[in-house]
Amino acid sequence: MTPETISSVQPRFLSRHRATVCTAVYAVLFSVSLLASFALAYNFTGALADGPRDAHGTHYGWLTDLYLPLLALVLPIKLLVFALMRQFRTSWRYVGLHDLFSVSFAALLSSNALILVYFAVENLSYQARGVPLIDFVTPRLHQSVFMLDFGLTIGLVCAARVLVRFYYEDVAGRRASAGESRRVLLVGTGDQAEALLREARRLGRTSGRVVGLVSEGSAGHPASIHGIDVVGLADELADLVRRHEADEVWIALPNVSPRRARAWVEQCDGTGVRFRSIPALSDLLSGRLQVSQLRDIQIEDLLGREPVRLNSEQVASKVRGRRVAVTGAGGSIGSELCRQIARFQPERLILIEQAENALFRIDRELREQARETPVSACIADVTDRGRMDVLLRLERPAIVFHAAAHKHVPMMEINPGEAVKNNVGGTCVTADACLAAGVERMVLVSTDKAVNPTSVMGCTKRVAELYVQALNQRGRTHFITVRFGNVLGSDGSVVPVFREQIARGGPVTVTHPDMRRYFMTIPEAAQLVLQAGAMGEGGEIFMLEMGEPVRIVDLARNMIRLSGLRPDLDIEIQFTGLRPGEKLFEELSIDGESVRPTSHPQIGILRHREEDWSTVEASILSLLEIPDEADPDRLRAALEATVPEYAPAPQTAHL
Repeated sequence: MTPETISSVQPRFLSRHRATVCTAVYAVLFSVSLLASFALAYNFTGALADGPRDAHGTHYGWLTDLYLPLLALVLPIKLLVFALMRQFRTSWRYVGLHDLFSVSFAALLSSNALILVYFAVENLSYQARGVPLIDFVTPRLHQSVFMLDFGLTIGLVCAARVLVRFYYEDVAGRRASAGESRRVLLVGTGDQAEALLREARRLGRTSGRVVGLVSEGSAGHPASIHGIDVVGLADELADLVRRHEADEVWIALPNVSPRRARAWVEQCDGTGVRFRSIPALSDLLSGRLQVSQLRDIQIEDLLGREPVRLNSEQVASKVRGRRVAVTGAGGSIGSELCRQIARFQPERLILIEQAENALFRIDRELREQARETPVSACIADVTDRGRMDVLLRLERPAIVFHAAAHKHVPMMEINPGEAVKNNVGGTCVTADACLAAGVERMVLVSTDKAVNPTSVMGCTKRVAELYVQALNQRGRTHFITVRFGNVLGSDGSVVPVFREQIARGGPVTVTHPDMRRYFMTIPEAAQLVLQAGAMGEGGEIFMLEMGEPVRIVDLARNMIRLSGLRPDLDIEIQFTGLRPGEKLFEELSIDGESVRPTSHPQIGILRHREEDWSTVEASILSLLEIPDEADPDRLRAALEATVPEYAPAPQTAHL
């Protein structure tokens, strides 16, 4: 039989006859332990041949009168105790410190049981032979045998388990990975790297062969771990990849900074190496790190932003035990808001969404993963005044997060009437319904495209901002606006588009080589919206700290590199020109607005002029009275009258 055939037969045989095999192995170990205990107790003397004598001088044979009778007690007692302690069901391939304690406890129980049974049998035997009970103090068996057997049982069982684990992790692992084509460099020399290396060697060819360790620091690292040498420093990663012909780089550093990860990816440009990383420490649910937990490094990991630090107490004080509603609950931001809110145990979470399928998905997800949070799934169009009035009066939310909006810039340039109806009209209807229902606070999710807008979408979001700011003066509801930039991974954003283009083999299309955007991840955006909503007192525009703007072409290049491909060689990048309504640079504040810091380092408040309610209301009402099918130029003119800083992009004039 070939080694491969043997290795495939072994697991099937063991799984079918596990109890028999374990019983036989433990019986052999217990027999050897007892035999060694006799040898040690009698100092390896000739007692093995002559045997000891009892108090009356009777000569006993070693094997027949001492070892074998005692073995007849040892085997059933120890096997029974170890079986009751579930030792036969423990996998020897994963032996650890916990197994040492469980084996020791089983050995202790079985030894105590053995001593009790042995002395009971001895007592009965002496009495049956007419021997006075006082002779029991000088039994014929050396009492150290039991102590020696206890220690040797622990040692032999643990040694056997360690040898089995060593075989699977080292011998079998080396044999399995010897022909493996995927060569791996492991960045890190700490506990995570050690655990990952041990797991990889155990799995063999199913994971990859680690050919070297890379130290993230300049000093203080070990020379090798489990026989794998530290081959260099992370600063020379590209050279190490080429020198060792690595196919993958595993980063075994929890919470590695985006700046360092981006530097390593860019440094290895042209090598075609694939980057993978362990999860953040907060995501490691079990104590044992597994190769299956490795994930491909995503573009979100290279943003270069500090992680969001949520003031959970402040958010919880506004959300816990209260009724919270989210409009646009099935969208990218809306659904993430729902997930984040559910963590703070609201009295009820009200999902408001027009799209039935999107609402069904988030409702099912929350009912499965946040079962302690009652959920109401409400199909509703935010532009339907009657429906929104009745809905908010019935559900009585204390807080409403308004995330429902049309957001795709080129699409809204073609359909300006729909942008006005949904983004402006929907916000007005929702805000009015909040005021009428006595909602404590409404949080409008806005965008940096509302700043000096050149697109219909951005302009309609600015009109929505103006409306809720002015309405804040009209009643007890606190209206709060949160403004931020592009969200990575949201529906229709550049990231999923680039992923699809890379998967097809290219080309990747970028509108302009100098186009820059502010980016944050969906969870980051949702967390900061929650934080700002908890901080607001009414009338504020909160601006989220967006970090440094990112060139879209650099984003595309890094995504190509993360796919193990080379920009401009394996995947072509094409520049297609600005689309209608787009501008090269997004801004975060309007002329005349200044930023005031808050208690949260990643959130600022924009100082802005107070809007006159009557003026804003009249302007917006005239805008909403324009029919949906009206001439787009008429709509744009009305938008410009409402938002003087609106300057339609040149491409828009030709639509």
